[in-house]
Amino acid sequence: MTNKVSKTEEEWKKLLTPEQFTVCRTKGTEMPFSGEYWDCKEEGIYQCVCCGNDLFSSGTKYDSGTGWPSFWEPVSEQNVKTEVDNNLFRTPRTEVLCSRCNAHLGHVFNDGPPPTNERYCINSVSLNLVRKEER
Repeated sequence: MTNKVSKTEEEWKKLLTPEQFTVCRTKGTEMPFSGEYWDCKEEGIYQCVCCGNDLFSSGTKYDSGTGWPSFWEPVSEQNVKTEVDNNLFRTPRTEVLCSRCNAHLGHVFNDGPPPTNERYCINSVSLNLVRKEER
């Protein structure tokens, strides 16, 4: 991970689409089965759409049946961070954030496949796939 990225709300609004801003900066969620990457099979690295931080590899992506891109582990534990999400009217969940810019990415659950048994359920709109041939 590189240096932290910090921008004002106005700077983020200029950089991101309205949907990206809603999901990444105000902790929104895209509709299931609507995002660009939920069923993507291409090889590469999924980066944070806000700051370019490497987050997940296509090698750890799997079809969880949820309608969001799902991964069983991040590229590096240092590239993501988690926090307890106690949103009103919901059972507490574990929120996943980019450790570089604090963008909301999605949530992680303990119902994933081996070897980690984790399911990082991530909004497509918070990601940018850098395809293997582009690296």
